[in-house]
Amino acid sequence: METEKLVRNTTLLLCFAAGFCDTLTFVAAGELFSAHVTGNFIVFAYDLIKHNNPHDWQKLLTFPVFVLAVMLGGRIGKKSANMYALLILEGLLLLISGILSALLINGGQITGWQVQLIVILIVTAMAFQNTFGKLYSKATYGLTTVMTGNVTQASLDLIKGITTRPADAETWISFKKQATLIIGFLAGCFAGALMAKHYGLVSVLLPGAMMLAWLGTNNLFKQQAA
Repeated sequence: METEKLVRNTTLLLCFAAGFCDTLTFVAAGELFSAHVTGNFIVFAYDLIKHNNPHDWQKLLTFPVFVLAVMLGGRIGKKSANMYALLILEGLLLLISGILSALLINGGQITGWQVQLIVILIVTAMAFQNTFGKLYSKATYGLTTVMTGNVTQASLDLIKGITTRPADAETWISFKKQATLIIGFLAGCFAGALMAKHYGLVSVLLPGAMMLAWLGTNNLFKQQAA
């Protein structure tokens, strides 16, 4: 029961963080995705055709940054004795991003290379979260950064649960898990949008603080890798 509770809470926290950061950078950093980085290909293509902005290419920087961060995260994850080391680093990176945002604000906003620096840190944090999900797939209910696959599975579970007689308990358990993933991400999106509107990139302090506080509360700073 305790293990199930830990997995559920890990899932909710990571989905919230991903939804929050993705929406935050989209709203406050020039319509840029930090968790779903391949979405930046679409935004780049749209901006290129619609706005002809010579700086639009900067959106593509998130992709090599993400790839390199995943490679680094993979090495860290495999060498660390603590399976939650990547989440510790994620929380620290988000906190650093928020602190830098607060320090670099000039006239109520952050511009230019300063935004790029903060975005790179947030993208790296999200890459570590993605890597954690791949290395320790049983630590969550599923993918915590991209919801398309989870929505697909939830839809399949729902129709199967409705049409199968007698009722299939495993199907409904799977549906509840997918719903947890989706609800956590959606809550993060709403929170990220609201905080971005009022506080900008400084808002990333919230998921960073939540991450580290949760890890500390659950004594996961010394958790041994499986």
